[in-house]
Amino acid sequence: MPKSKVRKKAVYTPPPDRRTPVRAKAAGPSHPVYITVMLGLMLLGLAWLVVYYLASEQIKVMADLGAWNFAIGFALMIVGLLMTMRWR
Repeated sequence: MPKSKVRKKAVYTPPPDRRTPVRAKAAGPSHPVYITVMLGLMLLGLAWLVVYYLASEQIKVMADLGAWNFAIGFALMIVGLLMTMRWR
């Protein structure tokens, strides 16, 4: 049986770009202070909730805040977690 001809395709050349390419600045690792603040906020929020559960009656400020202590504790932890998105 005869062999069919092999078709040659033209080499693809991308169209010329009208803009000049700009190199993005490579981002280095995060500063150690950023990491410390990030972890500190998460731990501070956790500590706030633990102290609220264990000793809220003895601490007048926490007793006056009532259920707002949950908002404060979780807000501190969420801010720390949001900081992890920019951590390199």
